[in-house]
Order: sequence, then C-alpha cells, then structure tokens
Amino acid sequence: MQKRSAFLMCMLLVFSIFAAAQAGGEKKPRPSPAASAQCKFADSKSIKVDYSSPRAKGRKIFGELVPFGQVWRTGANEATTFVSDTNVSIAGKDVPAGSYTMFTIPNQDKWTLIISKKTGEWGIPYPEGQDLVRADMSASKTPAPVENFTISFHEMGTGCHMYIDWENTRATVEITEKK
Repeated sequence: MQKRSAFLMCMLLVFSIFAAAQAGGEKKPRPSPAASAQCKFADSKSIKVDYSSPRAKGRKIFGELVPFGQVWRTGANEATTFVSDTNVSIAGKDVPAGSYTMFTIPNQDKWTLIISKKTGEWGIPYPEGQDLVRADMSASKTPAPVENFTISFHEMGTGCHMYIDWENTRATVEITEKK
C-alpha cells in the first residue's frame, strides 16, 4: 500500500510540474511569429492587417513553396486578417468597414488580392464562394532578398500602398479611404 501511495504521489508531482510548465507560458518561439501592419488615414481611421511571418530559410518561395496561380493564405498559421474601421477602395473596388480574411494568388507578373467575407478560419482551406473583392496587385523585384515575410503600408495622401514582400518579390496595391 505504501509503495502504491508513493507511486501515486510521484505521478501527481510529475503531472503538476508538467501542468505548471504548460500553464506558465513556457512556449517555444513560433517558427512563423505573429506580426501586424497598419495604415492610418488623415481622419484617424485605419486598416490593420494581422498575419504570421514565415522565414525563407534558403528555400525557393514563389513558384515552389508557394505555387504560382493558386490561392495562398498569405502568411502562415492562422488566417491573415484585414480589418478596417472605415469604408475603403482597393484598386478601385469597394470594401465596407469590417473584419475580413485576406488571401492572394501570386504569379510572376501580377498577383490577385482576395478579401474574403469568411473569418475565423485557420488559414486553409480557402473558403470558396466567400469572396467580397478580388483586386489586381502589381508584382516587382525587391532591391535585396527578404528573409522574413512582411506586409507593410506606405501612407500617402488619402490612402496607402500595401506591400507584401518576401524572397525577391514585392506585390503592391493601392488602398484609399472612401468618404
């Protein structure tokens, strides 16, 4: 009986240590850490994009890891979110204020940006039939290789350019606030 009791106490101690380590936030760093980008308009309204930022790690990205001509989650892990607290126009196409999911279709010469009405998914599979807008993005070469997948905004006048940079590629689209 004493041996069994000692064994149970030992198991309880091991379980407690394991549970404390899990609850204590001892998390390994994610290979594709969370990141965000924001565009602020003159009237303090904004667009915010939250995404996970994978690393190139010497891999061929576009055309291999991310195939040309196929819908891509645009980052890693959870779906990339696109949240605007004002009505915007993306490459001339209207997007009402709200929360959306963002996908892209990369190609060598141009990309397609997809703003999906479906939210809360992991990032894949792509929610067919839920597109709010599809807009063309220009594609160009970056001046230097980009190791960390990055989404950024360059604010200008009544809007901003959204840049998606990775490997040796930059995809760009203009976003303006609708008044």
